[in-house]
Amino acid sequence: MKYSVFVLYQALPAWLTLSRPQREAFFARKAAPIFAKYADTVQVRLFDAEAFHAQVSDIMLISCNDLNQYYFFMEALRDTELFSKPYIELKDVIVTRENGYRDYEANGK
Repeated sequence: MKYSVFVLYQALPAWLTLSRPQREAFFARKAAPIFAKYADTVQVRLFDAEAFHAQVSDIMLISCNDLNQYYFFMEALRDTELFSKPYIELKDVIVTRENGYRDYEANGK
């Protein structure tokens, strides 16, 4: 079963006051190893929304087959300064099933 998780968040002033090279260095040092650790089970795509939305600056689209792996990935991110400084504020998390209606029609009726 394929899940898609939309993680909506807002970059906070602590993040925005960092220079772009400082942000890139932080990502390389703290976030990239987590992304790499879960790369076999959790696929991540990052989207910028700040030019189009006032409450959400970014969206992380996570695809996985196992919600436990998603959970472990998010817990690892929560252990970084992204959440503890904080650099970002989580606005919403939307968990979806890709084509869930097909499974229902085939098996759930």
